[in-house]
Formats: sequence, structure tokens, C-alpha cells
Amino acid sequence: MPPFSKPETVLKQAEGLVSVGQTPAALQSLTEMFNSKRFRSTPVASLEPIMMRFIELCVELRKGRTAKEGLMQYKNITQNTSVQSIENVINAFIQLANAKVVDAQVKADKAIEVLDVDDLEASESPEDVLLGAVSGDQNKDRTDRALVTPWLKFLWESYRSALETLKNNARLEAIYQSIALQAFNFCLSHRRKVEFRRLCETLRLHLATVAKYSHQTHSVNLSDPDTLQRFLDTRFAQLNTSVELELWQEAFRSIEDIHNLLTMSKKPPKPSMMINYYEKLYKIFMTSGSILYHAAAWSKYFAILRTSGKQDEEMERVAGFVLISALAVPVMSDSGEDGEDTKGKHARLTTLLGLSKIPTRASLLSDAFARNVLKLSPRPLLDLYDLLEVQFDPLGLCDHATAILDRLSVSEEFTPYLPHLRRVILSRLLSQLSQVYSSLSISYLLDLVSPLNRHLSADGDRFDQENLEAFIMSAAKRGELFIRLNHSSGSILFVDDAFSIGSGSGSSKVQPSPGKLVRSRLSHLAECLHNVVRYIDDAPDTARGQLQAAHSAFKAEQQALQTRRSIVARRRELQAELVARRQNEERSQQAEMTLRAQEDAQRKKRAEALKEAQERAKAEMERKRKEENVKIVSSLLDRGVSIDADITALDTEQLVQLQVEHMDKERRELNERLRVIAKRMDHIERAFRKAEIPLLVDDYARQQAEDRAAFEASRQGTIDSARAMHQEKIDTKRRLSRILPDYRAYMQSWKKKTRRRNEILKQREREAEQRAEEERIRREKEEAEARAREEREAEERRRREAEDAARLAAETKQREEEERVKQLRKQREAERAEAAEVARRQREREEEAERRRQARSSGTGPASGGAGGGDVWRRSQRPAEGSPGTRPSQQPQSRYVPPGARGSEGGSSVGRPGGGGWRERERLREESGRPGTPGRQSPAPQDDDGFQQVKPRPSTGAYRPPGARNR
Repeated sequence: MPPFSKPETVLKQAEGLVSVGQTPAALQSLTEMFNSKRFRSTPVASLEPIMMRFIELCVELRKGRTAKEGLMQYKNITQNTSVQSIENVINAFIQLANAKVVDAQVKADKAIEVLDVDDLEASESPEDVLLGAVSGDQNKDRTDRALVTPWLKFLWESYRSALETLKNNARLEAIYQSIALQAFNFCLSHRRKVEFRRLCETLRLHLATVAKYSHQTHSVNLSDPDTLQRFLDTRFAQLNTSVELELWQEAFRSIEDIHNLLTMSKKPPKPSMMINYYEKLYKIFMTSGSILYHAAAWSKYFAILRTSGKQDEEMERVAGFVLISALAVPVMSDSGEDGEDTKGKHARLTTLLGLSKIPTRASLLSDAFARNVLKLSPRPLLDLYDLLEVQFDPLGLCDHATAILDRLSVSEEFTPYLPHLRRVILSRLLSQLSQVYSSLSISYLLDLVSPLNRHLSADGDRFDQENLEAFIMSAAKRGELFIRLNHSSGSILFVDDAFSIGSGSGSSKVQPSPGKLVRSRLSHLAECLHNVVRYIDDAPDTARGQLQAAHSAFKAEQQALQTRRSIVARRRELQAELVARRQNEERSQQAEMTLRAQEDAQRKKRAEALKEAQERAKAEMERKRKEENVKIVSSLLDRGVSIDADITALDTEQLVQLQVEHMDKERRELNERLRVIAKRMDHIERAFRKAEIPLLVDDYARQQAEDRAAFEASRQGTIDSARAMHQEKIDTKRRLSRILPDYRAYMQSWKKKTRRRNEILKQREREAEQRAEEERIRREKEEAEARAREEREAEERRRREAEDAARLAAETKQREEEERVKQLRKQREAERAEAAEVARRQREREEEAERRRQARSSGTGPASGGAGGGDVWRRSQRPAEGSPGTRPSQQPQSRYVPPGARGSEGGSSVGRPGGGGWRERERLREESGRPGTPGRQSPAPQDDDGFQQVKPRPSTGAYRPPGARNR
């Protein structure tokens, strides 16, 4: 390990490495400083800027694990002295990770908007269309996976690392809650459902391990109201996020967590908190299909909402939901399971709702009636309540109910309740029909139920005969209806058993049934006898009058008491609202004052830290060293170690060595004591076993005697029961043997009928097989003809396609040859123009040179005889010969030839009349008997302008791109 350096030096070295592009090396140097033993003695004021730079490098390099280890080290150092420093570092870490995600999203959007397009007017190529169809992915998704997803993963790991660092620490509860809320917002904004589940499990695990870390210095105390309130706020944010993400199982588990925390609270929760609790609870129950507990949650929600002083419109809306949810509860239970699992489930849900017993439909309706829900509910719901709970009209029930459901279906909020209401209406219809009819045809019942089919349930079930019979049999199985189905006659029989007790549906009765008369006979007789005794008794009228007066006074007092109770309850509600409002105002003012004080303290603290950083660092290091020496010395003295040398002269390493030696000595002594104790225990156990041997022999003999007696008693009982059963079977045989002849006669007749029926069925089966064979032969013949016809059509179609393809290829080839001829002609014209321009410039230069020679000759006069006289005469004669119009037409050596035609076959075409033109090409084409394509002329004809034609490459018949045709 490298030697320890000052924090400022390490930070400067890291900055230097970053400036030269060695960011991983800079991060490694900071990490090595954290692993040093002297890192703990470094002042916090010097560590915070180093920690800030450390997390910046970790975020830049996406080193999540390294950042987590550094945060753990920093928390262990500063949690006792500077909590604010930990909060600053954690917040900076999360903000940097968030900023990277935002930058990645911006880059991804720009990468999608700015595309490298060669031609802005060109449409999408077939290759791009085919690639998009095969990949099935959009550009945005691919870009997000490449740019955004890595930073999203790092941000998620950052949240997890921060929560692991801050967990189970009472001094870090506020920042822990803040990070948890930010993590919820991350999962919600990016729709990360899997990460949200893991986050909930992590928070649940942290809460479960609170008791495990209770012995620590800054452990979490759930009995503290502020701590419990923070946990509740976090769980409610978790609940809201799970509902937004439609994770209903996770929402239910969040509800259970909130309920467990509420049971631990010593003071009642806030009304607004409970309103949110029951609001999410009835959504969860509606999604799970538990309409009974959904209605109970609406009832609790309405009860708490009354005390919060909401507006009348909101109360009317909630009252409508309370009434329709209670009416939608099945009159007949959906399941007849009464096992321990079902009871446990109901008890669990009842506890979550804060109820003392399992709710029922009747209790929910009675609570709604007691809370004046009917007065606040909409008119269609009141009509539905009157139709289902008050009126008795089995023949018009479905028609009236359908009209009400039409009015309710207009509102989308009531649509989820319509399938449940249809089943309730059907239950009421069957219950009322059982009181009026003793039998009923199934077709007539289907006619009565047919109006309900206009409002299909979510799964599309209709009340046809099959579903209707299943519903009736389910109710009869649970004992809610005494009914039978007769399929032979197509009727329904309502059975009234006088000596059975069913669950009943609780609907209104028209008249008592015979069974009801039998069951209530004794109670009716008792009532009649009571009336007779009351009339026979000659009690004084005064007592009767006093009793009536007392009864009236009791009624009046009861009414007055109810009025006073309602007034007191209302005053309490108003007082609670006023107190809550004042508490909120005081809390907000206190929070503002606390925030200002904290800001002032932080500014002052920073100024002092900057001023006294060096002095405090030196003093802190010295104090730490002395404290460590004192602790080691005190530990040695407590253990009974005598130190002969001077304590002040010993350093930390020597003291640690003394402590290690003493610990080794204690360990050896402890091992020796344990060995002696183990030997003693072996001797004691051996003595115990020797003493219990005779006792075990006596116990074995006694157990044998008891087992033999029990066996004899069991054997005798088995023999007696077998004899009784044998005698009973003999009696049964003797009684049933009288009908044996009738049984045999019936079996013979039945066998004859069965044999005759089987013969008829076999004959019909043979005839059917013969018809099927004929039909199969005919069908195969038709299929063979159809296949032959399709093959002929396919062959004709392929032939036409081949001819079209050949014709199209020939036309394409001809167009390509024409295009190539045009390009060659343009190339020759360009070469001619260039050669003419070069010749013109050459003539101009020669004329200019000739004029200069003439000017020199005219200026100097005839040359005298000398060495250069002959040459001057020749120069004076050349202009006349080379002047335009007098030059010979054939000058092969001075004639300009283009570079492309200098090495071509056929030689020069200068002087050939009409050579290299279209007449020559036509003549060659007629002689060869082939089409006159320029690309197939073997000799290179010469034009009359002195330019040699370029010989094209022979065509191979294959396709060549335009840029490579003249190579």
C-alpha cells in the first residue's frame, strides 16, 4: 500500500490526472486513500471536497460499486459529527446521475432528429423499408438502448446504493425518506415496474431488520412519533406509485405495511392520510373482484370524508358510490367455501378495513341508511334501491331494472358495477318467484331474464339457459334456494321444506309459505297466549297510563339525547378542523424558522470550517492518537496486564502488540478450562447411563403388559363388530331375495331390447360408412380435376411471365446500348471541341511568333553573309508556308491526336475522306449482318476531322453499371 498523503495532496494529484485524460487513475488514487488506516482521522472539512470529486469521477466512469463502498466509508466516519455533510454528498451523487440520464435523453432525441440523408427529396429506399420490417424496431428504441439505458441502470444502482448506505440510522431518516421518494418518482416517470417491485422489497427488508440493529448507537426507534410518521409517509408514497403503475399486488402489500405501522402508532392518524388509505383500498378491491370489501372500503371512506368538511358535490358523488357498491354486493354468496384458509382471508381483509366483524350486504345497507346516504345519492340509484330492497314485482323486475341500468350506463364511473348488479337482480328475481310460484317453465324464466342481456358483463357472459341453470344450481347447492330442475318437462320446481332452514335472501315476502307456517307455529301460539293474558288481567288503568306516559317521556328524552349527540359531534368535528388548521399553520411557520436557522448555521459553519481547517486537522489527529493509546492502555489494565515500561513512551503499535499477546494468553487459558469441563461432563453422563439401565428394563416389561391388554381389547371389539355386520348383511340378503325373479325378468327383456337396438345402429352405421365412402371418392375426383386445372393455369402463367421477363430484358438492354451510344457521342464531341481549342491556340502562337520574326527582320534589314545568314533566310520563308490557307492538308507529324486515340487500333484517320462517320458504321453493320451497335465495331473508323475514335470494349452480355462500361 502506498504511504499516506494529505487529502489536499491527493485531490491535487487526482485533478492533475484528470487534466491529462487519466480519469481511471485519478479514481484509483482517491479509492486508495479511502482504504488507508489514517483516513478515519482526517477532518470532515477536508474530506467533503474530496468526496464530491470522488463521486463525480464514479458517475463519469459509471462505477456504481466503487461509489457505494466510498459512501459507506464516508458515512461511518461522519455520522457522529456531521450529518449534513452526508446529506450533501448523497444528494450530489443522485443529482449527477440524474443529470447524466437527462443528457443521454437529449442526445438520443437529437440523434433521432438529425439524420444523415444524402438526398432530401429522395423517398425511403426499399432496403430501408425491408430492414424496418425485418427488425421490427424503431429508431428511437434502438437509440434509447444504446444511449439512455446504460445511464438508467446506473441511476437505479445509485438509488439502491444510497438507500443501503442510509438504512437503519435514526440520524439519517430524513435523507433516507427523500431518496426513497426520488426513487419512486424515477420508477413512475420511466415506467420501471420490475425495479419498483425490487425497491418495495428493499424498503420492506429494511423495516424488517430494524429490530436486528436496535443495539447500535443510532438505531431506528419506531415508538418515536416522528420516525413512525416518516415511515408512514414513505409507505403512502409507495402505495400511490403502485396504483399509478397498476401494480395491484404490490399495492395490497403496501396497504398491509401501512396497516402494520398504524397499529404501532400511539396516536390516531391524520384524516387526510386515512382518506388516501381507503381510496387506494377500494381501488384494489375493485380490481381484485372482491365487491363486498370494495363496498366496505367505500363505506369507511365516506365515514371519514364526512368529518373533513368536503363540499356537497363531492359528498353526493361519494354517497352514490357507497350506495351502488352496497347494492352490487351479491345477495347469494359466490362461494360456499368455509375452510380455514377462507376464514383467515376474510379476517385479514376485515382487519385491514378496521372492522370488528366480517361485513355483510345487510350491514352495509343499514350503515348507509344510518349515515343519510340515501338523501345524498342520485335519483337512479334511489330507484334501484327501492326496486331491489322495497318493492315486490317479480314479473316486471327485469324490465324496470333494465331501464335503471340504461340510465346508470351513461356514467362511465358506474359501468364497472353493472355486471354485479345484473347478478343481484337475477338473485332477487329467483327469490321473489319462489314465493309466488311452485313451478315455472324454463322458457318463461328466460323471457323474464332476457332484458338483462342488453347489459353484458365484462367477460361477455349472457343469461342463456346454460348460465342460468349453473347459477340456480350453485344457489341450491349453498342452500340459498330450495329449487329443482326437471329437464324432461323443461320446468323449475320451487320446493318448500317445512323442517329446513336456509340462508335466505332477505327479500320482502308476499305471504307466508306452508313451511314458514309450520316453523312459526309455536311463536305465533305464544304471541296469542300473551295477548289473552293481557286482556284477562284486570290491571288498574292508572298503571297503564303511567306506563304510557313513561314510554312517551322515554321517547322524547331519547330524541333529545340524539339531537344533543349530533350537535356535540358536529362541534367536535369543527373543533378538530380548527385545531388541525392551526397545527398546520404553526407547523409551516416552525418549518420556515427551522429552515432559516439551519441555513444561517450552515453558512456560519462553512466560514468557520474554512478558517480553522488546518489547525483542527492537526489537533484532531493528535487527539485521536492519544485517545486510541488511552483506550488500549485501559483495556490492558482492565484485563490485569501489568505494563512495566513508561506508558507515554510507548507508541500505538507497541500497545497493540501487548494487547494481542494478552489476548493469546487468555485464549489458551480458556481452552484449558473448556477441556477440563468437557472431561467432567463425560464422566457424569457415563454415570447417568449406568444408573438408568435397571429402570429401562422395568419400564419395558410394564409397556409390554399394557400393549397386550390393549391388543386383546381391540381384537375383541373387531370380532364383535364383524359378527354384527355379518348378521346385518344376512338379513339384507333375505329381504332382497324376494325381488330377484322380477329383476331377472327385467334384465332379460332389457338385453333383448338392447340387442335389437344395437343391430339397428350397426345397420345404420354401415349405410353411413357406405355413403361416406362414395362421398369421399367423389370429392377426391373433384379435387384431382381442380389440381390439374390449377397446374395448367400455373404453367400458362409461368410461361407468360417468362415471355414478359425476356421482353423486358431485351428492351432494357436496348435502352442501355442507346444510352451508351449517346454518352460516347457526347465524349467524342467534347474531345473534338478540346482538340479544336488546342489547335486554335497553337495557330495563334505560331502566328504571333511569325509576326515577331517579321518585325525583327523588317527592323534589322537583310543579313550580311556570315554564319547565321542561311538560318535567317529559312526563318523568313517558313511563315509563308505555314500560314493559314496555304498549309498542306496532310501533315501527319504535326497533326494533333487526342490522348485517348493515340494507341487505338486502325492507325491514323487523317486524310481519309469520310472515314469514321455514321456512313462507315452503317456499311460495316450491313456487311456483318448484325445490329448496328457502336460497341460491336471491330475496326476503329476515322473521322474527317483528324480525331481517332476510341474502341469500346466488347459486350459480354452481362449487366455493367454506367460508371464501369468504358473501362
